[in-house]
Amino acid sequence: MDVTNADDAVSGIAAAIGEPARSKMLYCLLDGRARTSTELAIVAEVSPSTASVHLQRLKDKRLVKAFAQGKHRYYSLDGLNVAAALEALSVLAGQGARPPFVPNTPNRLRAARTCYDHIAGTLGVALHDRFQALRWLTEAPAEAESQTYELTAAGVKALDQLGIDVEAARRSRRRFAYACVDWSERRPHLGGAIGAAVLNVALKRGWVLQDLDSRALSVTRSGKREMHARFGLESIVP
Repeated sequence: MDVTNADDAVSGIAAAIGEPARSKMLYCLLDGRARTSTELAIVAEVSPSTASVHLQRLKDKRLVKAFAQGKHRYYSLDGLNVAAALEALSVLAGQGARPPFVPNTPNRLRAARTCYDHIAGTLGVALHDRFQALRWLTEAPAEAESQTYELTAAGVKALDQLGIDVEAARRSRRRFAYACVDWSERRPHLGGAIGAAVLNVALKRGWVLQDLDSRALSVTRSGKREMHARFGLESIVP
């Protein structure tokens, strides 16, 4: 990229961030949690149609990314570089810490629950993050703006040691593995055939117990011990 093109790119990004409604949207996403265009419209104090125009501008400048889940499209910052730039601008502007995201989900459901047939809630998000940190997951080509995964060789070996038949999961008539946005945490947990297999192992081995009358999961003492030993989870929800 030559100097002129670089200058144009920088000015375009600066203009995208500088508009007050778009700035509000970006800083709302700085906590790492995804939100819908409707939620971001409320934050920016604009109409839903205006929010869609703003979000498309931010997406064009690679400041946000969008992915579909069910009938909703969720938006999040497009990488750590965007977050770092926003943090730096906050320092220049002399702004302090922003209020944290506080979900209104009941505590038991927020801690651990099922989402269809995979683990959701704080526990599900923690497992997803650990699988990524351990490099068991790698991003596959995007499908319909959703984040899909493949297993690395290390991931296949680790899940095989858990008793998960990876090839059977791959042959099933469903998506293999993908990032499912958690509605309480607003961050991804692991969905798809692999997510279902992980829940099945956790139930069979008694790591979690499922409520008879709700989607809540309770993590057992042995479950805390095993998930710490196998996945390195430092803190597991009650």
